[in-house]
Amino acid sequence: MDLGIKGRSAIVCGASRGLGRACAESLAREGVQVLMAARRPDVLEKAAEEIRARTGAVIRTAAVDVTTPQGRAMLLSMLPDPDILVTNAGGPPPGDFRDWDRDAWIRALDANMLTPIELIKATVDQMISRKFGRIVNITSGAVKAPIDVLGLSNGARAGLTGFVAGLARKTVRHNVTINNLLPGPFDTDRIAAVLGGQAKAEGITLEQAKARRIADNPAGRFGDPSEFGDACAWICSAQAGYMTGQNILLDGGAFPGVL
Repeated sequence: MDLGIKGRSAIVCGASRGLGRACAESLAREGVQVLMAARRPDVLEKAAEEIRARTGAVIRTAAVDVTTPQGRAMLLSMLPDPDILVTNAGGPPPGDFRDWDRDAWIRALDANMLTPIELIKATVDQMISRKFGRIVNITSGAVKAPIDVLGLSNGARAGLTGFVAGLARKTVRHNVTINNLLPGPFDTDRIAAVLGGQAKAEGITLEQAKARRIADNPAGRFGDPSEFGDACAWICSAQAGYMTGQNILLDGGAFPGVL
């Protein structure tokens, strides 16, 4: 299926590893010119080189911290008017809410709520003027099924979800969609960190925590990041212009609800 986005431009944040990298690669495979952003230049450039070699796509890199105003300004100076924006930032650490002070909450909100909003604010009007735009926010399955040790993430990402719900209904008439892609357990560094926190809290080993999480998933496995990347690419496709304001859960069926 031709997704109709060849020659489009995209910013993908948190693109050096994990789900962000998978989104960058899937878009590149569709002929999108991708600007990959992440903090560590060595890891980022290595990932970009590998994607260039596999896809032949035009890939640029921006070694910036998008959670800072300076980082966002540098990123947007390189590509101020992307057709596609994929927001993504590492989740805050797990823990007990009793241990989190105001600064911990502000850091979580900056990374996982306010940064995506600032990036949307900086790019959405140009998308509207061109009558094409696709914005995908990588959030978390915890938005639908909160995880007790991820209170910082639960709160910040829920705030972003509420913001998107309102804005997405205003932009869609201009062929600009905004959707949230909610990962469940994928085989990434992030799931290892979350399971490590749970293991520590419960006094079990990391291997035990991982085995239990896999056993509890109807799919009997963790997701492959490439599956996530391909889902992101379709949401960014020309064919997906009638879907907006949605929270799309990729979790192997772990969420037990109907809605």
